[in-house]
Amino acid sequence: MKNPSKYLNKELEYLKKVLKSKSWSSTSGPWVQALEKAFAAKFQSNYAVAMNSGTATLHAALEAVGVKSGDEVISPALTVIMDTTATLHANAVPVYADIDPATWNINPTDIENKITAKTKAIIVVSLYGLPADMDKIMSIANQYNVAVIADNAQCFLPASEESLRSTLGHVSSWSFENSKHMSCGEGGIITTDDPVIAQMARKVAGHGYKNLGPSYGQIKLNQSVYQDPAYKRHDEIGWNYRLSEFSAAIALAQLEELESKVTLRQKSARLFLDVIGDCSYLVPQFTPNGFDHSYFTLGLRYDGAQILGVSWQEFREKNVSYGGDGFYGAWSVPYLEPVMTSRKFAKRNPYIYENVYYNKGICPVAESLQPKLMQLKTNYRDLKLAQEKATALRKTIEFFT
Repeated sequence: MKNPSKYLNKELEYLKKVLKSKSWSSTSGPWVQALEKAFAAKFQSNYAVAMNSGTATLHAALEAVGVKSGDEVISPALTVIMDTTATLHANAVPVYADIDPATWNINPTDIENKITAKTKAIIVVSLYGLPADMDKIMSIANQYNVAVIADNAQCFLPASEESLRSTLGHVSSWSFENSKHMSCGEGGIITTDDPVIAQMARKVAGHGYKNLGPSYGQIKLNQSVYQDPAYKRHDEIGWNYRLSEFSAAIALAQLEELESKVTLRQKSARLFLDVIGDCSYLVPQFTPNGFDHSYFTLGLRYDGAQILGVSWQEFREKNVSYGGDGFYGAWSVPYLEPVMTSRKFAKRNPYIYENVYYNKGICPVAESLQPKLMQLKTNYRDLKLAQEKATALRKTIEFFT
């Protein structure tokens, strides 16, 4: 049984409208603006700025909150390396906080332990779709006057006021990459209530054009003005992180069906959770009371090596043999990736990173957990297919029991 296409709504209709429009450029077309307006409304924010990736949004957010060369940015020890590379792109120093052993999200206590006079921002990741303890983190950040960037690449939760609040920092970032809840292949967006942050993020993403505003991304406003040879265009350093009109049109169609997409992932995850039941060696990520989980993926801690004497790899192979998709391991903790341990990152700015080193032992909880993690796919658009994969997992558990 094949997984149905993720593009089932108005994507093709909207793409045809872009093709027939006068402009395909986000600097003058309407589709990026429409996406930003709709996304800001959905997530109850004053401003939204769309970009070409969720990594671009992280870099732009760091620049927009005022991170400067040599500043420190705290991020969790269990996440993709992009939170680190965005920090490096801003010429800042990555600092890692350990994770909570049950939720696997960044530990607020260790955040406070890692704050120094150089700390300018905290990147908070909603790992696998579970929001972090944002109320506690925002309290700490406000106490130390540090900006919070919520990396929600894996978490789309507009379902309730409480869950929405749990995903919002001073700046919040989402990804539209191919595997995410809503996708246009590649893309991303930030939201904020601060017009200064929104405007600066837009300039970082749009070549530093001076006439970019917090809610306005079009730059070709008046030909008689911008075609004049005396016209000065740029008042900030910026990059080209702009989202195309085509990508925006697809993302807008996806946004219109976001609730159903999130619900499908949640239902798929529950099928697997029902199968796991009280299995002693498959321990799900803990969801605290009052928290909603959007289940970008279902995270499990595999203790089978100790309890069963069965390796992670052997358990996976058996699952695949029964027709399961298998599962994939968690990324290495970022600071133990070769680019960090070899100090190749220091080439970006040898002066800033001259005495910056990363070794084992910085975040022992994350280092201990990471090799045991199993991530089960939830991106099924037909629950019958999800049930087939859940049945394969049941057979695997029964085989080793």
